[in-house]
Amino acid sequence: MTGVPASTGAAGGEAPLRVANCSGFYGDRLSAAREMVEGGPIDVLTGDWLAELTMLILAGNRLKGRPGYARTFLTQMEQVLGTCLDRGIKIVSNAGGLDPAGCAQAVTELADRLGLSARVAHVTGDDLTGRDFGDMVNLDTGEKPPAPALTANAYLGGRPIAVALESGADVVVTGRVTDAALVTGPGMWRFGWRPGDYDALAGSVVAGHIIECGCQATGGNYAFFTEVPDLAHCGFPIAELYADGSSVITKHPGTGGQVSVGTVTAQLLYEIGSPRYLGPDVTARFDTIELAPAGDDRVRVSGVRGEAPPETLKVALNHLGGYRNTMTLVLTGLDIEAKARLAEEAVFTRVPRDSFDQVHVELTPLGAPRGPDAVALLRVTVMDADRRRAGRAFSSAVVETGLASYPGFYGLTPPGDASPYGVYWPTTVPAHAVQAEVWAGGEAIWRAPAGAPDAHGTASPGGEAAIGEPAGESGRPPASGAGTSAPREVPLGTIAGARSGDKGGNANLGVWVRTAAQYAWLEEFLTADRLQGLLPGTSALRVERHRLPNLLALNFVVHGLLGRGVAASPRLDAQAKALGEELRARAVPIPGELL
Repeated sequence: MTGVPASTGAAGGEAPLRVANCSGFYGDRLSAAREMVEGGPIDVLTGDWLAELTMLILAGNRLKGRPGYARTFLTQMEQVLGTCLDRGIKIVSNAGGLDPAGCAQAVTELADRLGLSARVAHVTGDDLTGRDFGDMVNLDTGEKPPAPALTANAYLGGRPIAVALESGADVVVTGRVTDAALVTGPGMWRFGWRPGDYDALAGSVVAGHIIECGCQATGGNYAFFTEVPDLAHCGFPIAELYADGSSVITKHPGTGGQVSVGTVTAQLLYEIGSPRYLGPDVTARFDTIELAPAGDDRVRVSGVRGEAPPETLKVALNHLGGYRNTMTLVLTGLDIEAKARLAEEAVFTRVPRDSFDQVHVELTPLGAPRGPDAVALLRVTVMDADRRRAGRAFSSAVVETGLASYPGFYGLTPPGDASPYGVYWPTTVPAHAVQAEVWAGGEAIWRAPAGAPDAHGTASPGGEAAIGEPAGESGRPPASGAGTSAPREVPLGTIAGARSGDKGGNANLGVWVRTAAQYAWLEEFLTADRLQGLLPGTSALRVERHRLPNLLALNFVVHGLLGRGVAASPRLDAQAKALGEELRARAVPIPGELL
């Protein structure tokens, strides 16, 4: 492809493509687009508005007659569109959600209202709602698909974005594409990468993964947050992308936060599985990533190897699972566990436990386990296909126990009706069966199968391919010299960082350290079995461990922790965001020389 002049690579001395992120989720900082455009030179402004839960939220909006796209994107465009057009800054966004055509039309109307001339393109083909998924199975559970699905969207890659930019688009709006495609697509356009340029494509996927979650790459949600300056004014990240796929991660000068090997490592471990990171354009090998400091708030990312993408595309379905209701009671003082048992018995005497499809009871300590400072939350969640059964029939029964339950009884939730909840259902379809389309000026200007034309499917067709340690393996024999002095019982977080999050119904938990000696100990000590002992809530679940020695890191995938996805999970921490911090707080024996 042609476009702006191509660079020769990180060592070639030519200017890179500067891709700036201004959104990590639907609801992120509204001023970020303006900050990125006005804070310094950039070539592409992009942002991620979509998540598995977002698609369900947009489906609910659409059922209520509201737009099926992220409306905050238009607010940001009103602030920066004129400046971007003046400076030749391209805008690439997945804010189109379930209605990329409607979002593109809204951007066009906004430009007209502002007296601007903007060429707006949009990408479709990801929406598979109504498609027969009868022969597909759930990637996590093996279940047959539900019917009907509220949403069904395939994850497209960067090629349609590159085509749209090649056509002269100033703004490109997509529906469901991979998060990294928002960087890979502009890279294809700028550098002319072809489908077989696996290493360059893989490098761009890694750069896209690093900046996709906004401030999480610049010190946000960072385990060692006390080391991060001015986090309250954290700047958003920029990827300086080169022709060979290498990049430098940075941020605008004068903004808060920090770009370091640590902050970049933390984001690389976020919401991944195996070191083979599958995508529609390429399979990126996360076990080949090399990170190095490149100046103040600058980290070079290089060495990434790529392989052929799979012959399938991941598809995310959402369907209505039923109705749910949660009541939360506060327990204080003495005998917390006994009070919880009494409260539970009192409730289910009035509404039998077995009258609901599902019941989830969670006791969460908030203070000391005993004594005058002991406080805990008792959350009782019921789920049922019958809205009336899960509604006030349940919540009123909880309130009715108020004068016949434990001492100090009070609740945090008033009696209320049940609300519908959605179930996330991941599967795959053959890539050639999905037609990606690019539209501009009301016409389809490009149409092609969504998969890379020369993909050979060397990676597994569903989820992320296994590499290295098989699921359930406890670890290899102890590394020699991994701790020789007397150990001290201290929190694991004394030397280890962690970041966790949701992967559908699963959770991922990445753990990293800062020196080779610490990693030798961590690799020997923190087996899958040991993790389950430190986190009792995972003990009955399947846990996979993956080694990433190049990042001094381990990544764990906890299968089934979040049940049937974020929207259906009754856990207080429904997205497993705090799982890593829970692990870091556990006291473990660490050799003295590593401290």
